[in-house]
Amino acid sequence: METSIDLADMRAYAAVVTDGSFTAAAERLGIDKARMSRIVRRVEEKLGAQLLVRSTRHVHVTEVGRDYFERVVAILAAVDAAGAAVARQSGEPKGLLKITAGAEFGNLLVDEWTAEFLRQAPKVRVEAEYTNRLVDIVHEGIDVAIRVGALQDSGLSARRLGEVTYGLYASPDYLASRPALSGLGDLKAHDLVMHAPRGRPGWTLVNGAATERVAQSPRCAVDNSIAARNLALAGLGIALLPRFLAGPAVAQGALRAVLPGWTRSPAPVHAVFASSRYMDPKVRGFVDLCVSRFEQVGA
Repeated sequence: METSIDLADMRAYAAVVTDGSFTAAAERLGIDKARMSRIVRRVEEKLGAQLLVRSTRHVHVTEVGRDYFERVVAILAAVDAAGAAVARQSGEPKGLLKITAGAEFGNLLVDEWTAEFLRQAPKVRVEAEYTNRLVDIVHEGIDVAIRVGALQDSGLSARRLGEVTYGLYASPDYLASRPALSGLGDLKAHDLVMHAPRGRPGWTLVNGAATERVAQSPRCAVDNSIAARNLALAGLGIALLPRFLAGPAVAQGALRAVLPGWTRSPAPVHAVFASSRYMDPKVRGFVDLCVSRFEQVGA
C-alpha cells in the first residue's frame, strides 16, 4: 500500500470535510469538482480505506476518515507554521490573510481597511467573511477577527482598536414638522426608528450618571444600523446611530444630532487573533493598519 500523499491532496481532503461538500471545497480551492473527487478517491486508494460516504446531496465522514482528518489538520498546521516562521524572518507580508467581521461593520469599515492594506502589501491575498455568527477563528483557520462589543474570555490574543460611540439623529425635515425636543420625555411625542436585531426594540440611554430606558413602540424596527440610518434620512423618525455612521450625513446637513448628551454605552472594538507572540507579518501589518485607521473614524 502506497501511503505517501501530497500536501495538496491533504488540503483538498481537509477542505471537503470542512466545507461538507465537494462543490463548496472545489469552489474555495479554485479547482474542478470532478478533479476534487478524483483527488479524494486517490487518497482513499493510497490509504486502503474509505474516508467519505458520498450521497446525492451530502458527504459523510467515516470514523477512519474523521481520525485521518484530525491528523491531516495537525500536519497542515505544522507546515503552515513552518512557512510562517520563515515569513516572519523576512518581515514581508505575504500569503493568504483570512479575515472575519460582523456583516455591518465589515461593509462599513473593514472593506476600506482591507483595500488599503492590499495596496500596501502586494504579495498578500485576502479572504473575508462578514457574518454575525461568532466564528471560531482557531478551528476555522481565521487570522484576524474584528469584533464589536465585550470579548468573551478565551485564550486568544486581542488588540483594542477603540470604541464605537452613539448619538440620536433625525432629518431636518422631520424635526421641522414635529414638537421641539428639550428632554428625554419629549421622545413620547416622536416617531422612533430602532435597531432591534432580535425583534426586541428599546433603548437604554445614559447621560453621565443617569440611565433611562426608552421602551415605547417604534414606528420602524430594523435589524441593522444602516437601515436605521436610511429611514432616519427619509424623515421617518429619530434613530440611535453609531457616530461614525451618522457623521457623513451630519456633515452634509442631511441629519442633525438631537438631545446631545443622551447616548448608549460605547461598544469596544478589538482585533482578535490566535497569538501575539508569533504574529505573521501580514497579521501584524493588518492589525496595525486597523488601529491607525480606526483612530481617524471619529467613532
